[in-house]
Amino acid sequence: MTPTDSLTRGTGRTAVRPPLPVKMVIAGGFGVGKTTAVGSISEIEPLTTEASITEVAAGVDDLSLTPRKTTTTVAMDFGCITIDPTLKLYLFGTPGQERFGFMWDDIVEGALGGLVIVDTRRLDDCYAAVDYFEHKGIPFAVAINAFDGKVEHTLDEVRWALDVAEGTPLVVFDARERGSVRDALLVVLELALARNGA
Repeated sequence: MTPTDSLTRGTGRTAVRPPLPVKMVIAGGFGVGKTTAVGSISEIEPLTTEASITEVAAGVDDLSLTPRKTTTTVAMDFGCITIDPTLKLYLFGTPGQERFGFMWDDIVEGALGGLVIVDTRRLDDCYAAVDYFEHKGIPFAVAINAFDGKVEHTLDEVRWALDVAEGTPLVVFDARERGSVRDALLVVLELALARNGA
C-alpha cells in the first residue's frame, strides 16, 4: 500500500496525481523567436531576462534583418504549459548569442528534448544550435519560424543546408501563435518519448 492509498482508502475518492513534469528547451540563434514562442504558449506569465540592446551590442549582433528588435535574452526564458492532466512541459529558452553559449549546458541539463527555431533568412545563425543538440545526443526538431507568414526556403533545402539527419523532424510554425507553438512542441515530445521507449 502506498502513502496515497492510505489517504484515499475508504473515502470513495481516487487520488489525483499531479502532471508529470518534463523539461523542454527552446533554442536557436539571435532574434529567431525563442522568447516569442515561450510567451505565446506559456500558461503562466513567462519569466524573461530581456535587456536592452546597446550600441555596443548592436555592433556585435547583426540587426539588419531584425531592425525593430530592441531587447535580447541575456540568460534564459521560462514558461510552462500543461499538455493534459498527466503531463506538464517546463520550457527553457536559451540566449541566442554565441557569447552566452557558456550557459547552455546548465540550461539543457535534464531536458527531454529541444526545439531549435530557425529563421530561413539567416541560416548561418542556426548551425551552432543544431550542432549542440546533435553532439549532446538530445532529441530535437527544427522549427522554421514563418516571419511575415513566409519562409525563404523549402524544408528539403533547409535540411540540406543545415545537414540535419533524416530522423530529425522539420516543421514550419509561427512563434506568435499558441496552437502553432504547441504543435511544434508535440513533435519534439513524440520524438523524445519514442527514443526513450515510452
